[in-house]
Amino acid sequence: MKVLILTNLFPTPWDPLRGAFNRQQFERLGQLHHVDVITAIDFRERLGDRRGEVNARHLHTDHFVFVFPPRIGRSLHAICWLLSLLWQRGRQIRRAHYDCMLVSWAYPDGAAVGWLARWLGIPYVVKVHGSDLNVQANHLLQRPQIRSALKGAAGVVAVSRALATKAIGLGTQPAHVHVLYNGVDTSIFHAETRAESRAKLGLSTYTPLLLFVGNLKASKGCLDLLEAFPALLAVQPLARLIYVGTGAARAALLERAQALGCLDHVELAGAVAHDELGDWFRSADVLCLPSHNEGVPNVVLEAMACGTPVVASHVGGIPEVVPYYGGILVPPRVRQALSTALIEASARRWNHKRIAAHARRFRWEDNIRQLDAILHDAVESSAAAGASA
Repeated sequence: MKVLILTNLFPTPWDPLRGAFNRQQFERLGQLHHVDVITAIDFRERLGDRRGEVNARHLHTDHFVFVFPPRIGRSLHAICWLLSLLWQRGRQIRRAHYDCMLVSWAYPDGAAVGWLARWLGIPYVVKVHGSDLNVQANHLLQRPQIRSALKGAAGVVAVSRALATKAIGLGTQPAHVHVLYNGVDTSIFHAETRAESRAKLGLSTYTPLLLFVGNLKASKGCLDLLEAFPALLAVQPLARLIYVGTGAARAALLERAQALGCLDHVELAGAVAHDELGDWFRSADVLCLPSHNEGVPNVVLEAMACGTPVVASHVGGIPEVVPYYGGILVPPRVRQALSTALIEASARRWNHKRIAAHARRFRWEDNIRQLDAILHDAVESSAAAGASA
């Protein structure tokens, strides 16, 4: 098949580490079909410096600049997204004669692609991830646009059962909704001795290490984690908290760590390439991701594949993938509960081999086989409907 993927969640020269989970999935899909990926780039980001190149195998990649009115008019973002795409890549898309489209993110991407697919007369599948339904669908003017996009899709791919339930609640036919957990690349994320990984990173063998991996923004709970950290320090005076990632909350984290008197125990390591994260996960005693909302974050699966236990928020699809022997789940935004969980996790004797074996069940091979079937069904159903019309 000839497949067009449209999304904002994919590496670009301005953010080469973005959407690693999508890159992994789309590369594997590209081994089965001709796959073009066109990525939306926020015009504000496009004004910045290029930070790298897009390295994606088996794919034809391109991008367009998404222009929209900042701060206001969020309900107009879908039409702005579509107009930006058509202005810059419309002729290219019309001439390509795609069999189907896959759009990854419900709003504004999914809403815009729903209109585009109807105009072109080809089927489309929407992949939903987390805050696109958990947050965007709660807004009065965005909700009907998202509902229309999901109802018009030949299939909806949800990365968790919790998101699948939300998609059905928006009016999508249950038969069109598919739960498809992301996979784990076990060639990168696998169990090794902690001492080896710490030696590679220049970390002390004996220091208790708490790790956060993700965007440094408030909704990921990075500030909540910092507020909970001093309680762990009180019982583990040598503990360190390392943040891997970049984001708008970086300055606030440093300022607050100084105010809390724990700056000497906190490190902001910056961005790390996806294929280098394995040693960070293996080095950690605990990965903590206290997000306010989520789908199923791949960092949780990847940490567990390295045998590392998880402390995370009881939100979205996280409870579906973290068993009782793999971590501790807490309510979001509750600092005392998070502090208690961190202390308990640091003291518990974890079965690291069992944790790693559990995460190895999330296989990209299974994911791609199911996604391929969903796309084939979309094309076949569209052809059958056209023949009977």
